[in-house]
Parts: sequence; structure tokens; C-alpha cells
Amino acid sequence: MKRLHGMELFAEVAKAHSFSRAAAALGVPTSTVSRHVAELERAVGLRLLNRNTRRVELTDAGRLYFERCRRIVAQAEIAHEELRDQLETPSGPLRVQLPAAYALDALMPALVAFGSRYPEIRLQLGVADLGPADRAPDIGDVSIRLGELPDSSLVARRLGTVQAGLYASPAYLASRGAPQTPADLEHHDCIGLRIGAGQAAPWLLQYGNERRRVPAAQRYGVNDACMARQLAVLGAGIAALGGEADGLVRVLPDWSLGPAEVYAVTETRLLPAKTRYLIDFLAHRLDPLAHLPETDAAAGSA
Repeated sequence: MKRLHGMELFAEVAKAHSFSRAAAALGVPTSTVSRHVAELERAVGLRLLNRNTRRVELTDAGRLYFERCRRIVAQAEIAHEELRDQLETPSGPLRVQLPAAYALDALMPALVAFGSRYPEIRLQLGVADLGPADRAPDIGDVSIRLGELPDSSLVARRLGTVQAGLYASPAYLASRGAPQTPADLEHHDCIGLRIGAGQAAPWLLQYGNERRRVPAAQRYGVNDACMARQLAVLGAGIAALGGEADGLVRVLPDWSLGPAEVYAVTETRLLPAKTRYLIDFLAHRLDPLAHLPETDAAAGSA
């Protein structure tokens, strides 16, 4: 049991790249984490982490050990939770990474409904940070991804599709007029969504079988859908938003963005009950008729 606890602490440090952040996530003193990881290194006879004043990085041995540890720890957690689920409802923190795109608007009502159904689960929501290309992102307990997924060792389950529309404030439209065709957007202030550190993605507008590709960031480029919504409310321009858009006016109402595929991505198929419940709940909300099994992301359907 002591060895397993050390492996759990080591895995958290490896994910957080920090002893202090790992300690905060687990709710234990930093000194406890440091002591247990040091004992684990002595037990295996190899240095697992390179420590400096700014960051903690895995050694080559540490990377190999981390891959084994996180699977063992996940299996142990699931075993405990499955027994606990027989006596009580799912509870505890659930870390969910959300896409920095218009799907965020469509997902929020579903997450609020899930929180109401399972009040003992504490949702910890964050916008997905893909991080540097040479480092795997922290996907939390589950990451909701939008659109085509890169090949990886992760496990993905399709949840459904979302669509978005273009919205602007009444004040903006009163001063600039409403676009009548997609080509008119070139003369408007558009609020584009950036993916990671890159440029804002173009808008792929669809009307029946007709499709138009429109540059989306003539003036503003943001990496968060909530920021795009707020800019639109303040009259800064036209934004692509999913879900409801209270206080805003739909422009080019015949045209939509999407449908875009939405996936739940996890590191393993062995999921705690609270994670399974969330994925199932979102699948029913986004696509009641589609209940497809999870697949390896590298297989191509993720």
C-alpha cells in the first residue's frame, strides 16, 4: 500500500511538473510528496525526476516508470470507486478540459444539467491548453475535443456534433449594417478563435450543399469562446457562437458553422464511474441516437 501511494504521488508530480502543484491537487503538504517520491526513487534504484528551481522533468527512466504508474494507479482508483459506488452516489472532483472554440457555448448547459443531477461531483472546468508541441497536454480526467483529432495513444469516444452561428450586437449592426452574404464579412470586424498559439481559424460556412471559407480574424483574435461572446456583446464585431446567444442578433441566419464532431478523450479505457457518467450524459445530450464505443485515437476515428 505504501508503494502504491508513492506511485500515485510520483504520477501527479510528473503530470504537474511541480511538487507544489501536485501537493495542492492532492491536498497534502509538499514535504510529504517530496519524501514519498524520494523513497520511491531509492526503492527502484534510479532517479525518476530531474529537479531545478523552476520545473521538474522526467528522466528517461522516469518516463518509462510514469507510463506504468499511471495505469496501475488508475486501476486501483477504479477498483475502490466501483466498490464505493455500490454504497453511494459518485462524488469527488472531476477535472474536465473544454475546447477553446464555439462548442464551449453548446456544452455549458449540458454541464450545468450534469452538475444538478450529480451534486456530489465537483466539476473542475478549464479551457484546454495544448501546450508545446514536444510535451503532451494535460487532459485532466477527460478532455472534450472539437473536430479532427491528432493521432495519439489516447482513447476517444464520439459524443455527437455541434453547430454554431454568427452573432453580433444590435449596436454593432446599427452602426455597420448586417452582412447579406458571406463575402460581406470581409468588410466587417470579425472575432476569430485561435487554436493554441496559432492564427485564428477561418470560418467554414455552410448553407445546404454550399460551403464558403471566410477569414475570421480581421480585427480580433481570441482563444476563448467566452471572450468572443463578451466582445460581441460589447459591440466589437461578429462572433461565431454555439448554443443560445442572449442579447445578440443572428446574422446570415441561413448559414451555419459545422457540424463539427465532438469527442471525449481520456488516457485509458479504465474510467472511474464519475467520468463514465459524464461522458454518457454528454453523449445523450449532444446526440441521443448515436452511442458509439470508444476507440483508440490513433485508429483514425478519433
